[in-house]
Amino acid sequence: MSQRPIFQVDAFTNRRFAGNPAAVVLLESWPADRLLQAIGAENNLAETAFLVPQADGSHELRWFTPTVEVPLCGHATLASALVLAQEYGLEPPFRFRTRKSGVLTVTREGSLYTLDLPRRRVDAGGDADAVSRAIGAKVVETRLVPVDGDETVLAVLADAGAVLSLRPDIGAIAALDARSLIVTARGDDVDFVSRYFAPRHGIDEDPVTGSTHCALVPYWAEQLGGTQFTARQVSPRGGILHCRLAGDRVIVAGEGVIYLRGSIVLDGDD
Repeated sequence: MSQRPIFQVDAFTNRRFAGNPAAVVLLESWPADRLLQAIGAENNLAETAFLVPQADGSHELRWFTPTVEVPLCGHATLASALVLAQEYGLEPPFRFRTRKSGVLTVTREGSLYTLDLPRRRVDAGGDADAVSRAIGAKVVETRLVPVDGDETVLAVLADAGAVLSLRPDIGAIAALDARSLIVTARGDDVDFVSRYFAPRHGIDEDPVTGSTHCALVPYWAEQLGGTQFTARQVSPRGGILHCRLAGDRVIVAGEGVIYLRGSIVLDGDD
């Protein structure tokens, strides 16, 4: 029997019980994937981040939802950096080696953690009528975000109020010809707002999603001009993201707070 430290962080917020909760588990080496998935399911959060330290001072980082491993997760990356800084006293910048998203770097200035993430393509496509039926609101435009293992439809609505008042049919969203759905509109007191639904990842609605802004920021840069944006994800928990387009990278910054410190107990044959 062994124990490993676990933390839960509310990311993209400066207060508990808001933003997006992520678990962070520190490991010495990689166990079988089935155990990582079992821990992700047991935690039952949008993502659990697993960290393994490397000889060069970086960490290998993987993310699991309750049902699948995902290629990129922004809020759990922020949570991982916060844990290393606040709980282990390590100094940023932090370098995270990932399996499908390259090396991610996180820096810190005061309470703000800044993530350097890969820009995602935003192509023409999508079925606006099918999305309209699934979310119960008129879709102005759809785009496709063609990420291997995380293909996403981006749907644009007329205004922020329409995004906020959605009454989505989660079953219909799961039946769309993509793994997940971003719904967005121009904001009122911010540049743009969004919500994110990923039932095929085991997440009906994600509270605040860093990775979706890898597509949202290029899209809204095209629509609004400029390269710097303040965004709000208008889920029931909600969160604020400070974003910048930098060539083939998207810079996303936010705050976070520790909610839980503890240990997980594993049997010897796990």
